[in-house]
Amino acid sequence: MKIKRKTILNVLLIALVLSFFVTPLGDYSKELLNKWFATSPTIISSEKQGKISDYNWKLKDAKWDYFNFEKSRNKVVFINFWATWHLPSRAQMDDIQKLYDRYKGQVDFYIITDEEQALPEEFMARKEYFFPITYQIIGEPSPIKLLKPSGTYILDKEGNIVVHQTAIADWDNNAVFDLMNRLLAE
Repeated sequence: MKIKRKTILNVLLIALVLSFFVTPLGDYSKELLNKWFATSPTIISSEKQGKISDYNWKLKDAKWDYFNFEKSRNKVVFINFWATWHLPSRAQMDDIQKLYDRYKGQVDFYIITDEEQALPEEFMARKEYFFPITYQIIGEPSPIKLLKPSGTYILDKEGNIVVHQTAIADWDNNAVFDLMNRLLAE
């Protein structure tokens, strides 16, 4: 029995489609697609910006030590909510690392997860990321609405919410750099 060329191509196509659902190649491919289709974050016009009035927010750092968000008062702040299991969160981490590399020491970065320490640390080590991880304390009051992963806020020095992004975004582009530079100069 001779197999037709069309049958072989159909089987290969079905195998490729199935690989997106049941193999690591699928996860990698879906992350890549998320990166390709991510757009620049939307900047909120000044008349529509909300403002944080209370910086009292208890969090944990990578060493599992408690600290207060108050230390970021009068600073430009980048807050991202993420989880290791959330594919769009993982897809934007390369861009966040590049943004951190560019603005560390000038902008306070809060890459916040509510997961236990082991999974985020293993993920960070495997991907060779070194931006600071912040751990959310479940039930702790927050001065901002806690977003689902991959939500992000950017705050100016006055506590105004300049970016309120509820989906994956491209953080490695000139529009973001121009915004950050402008906020730092104010």
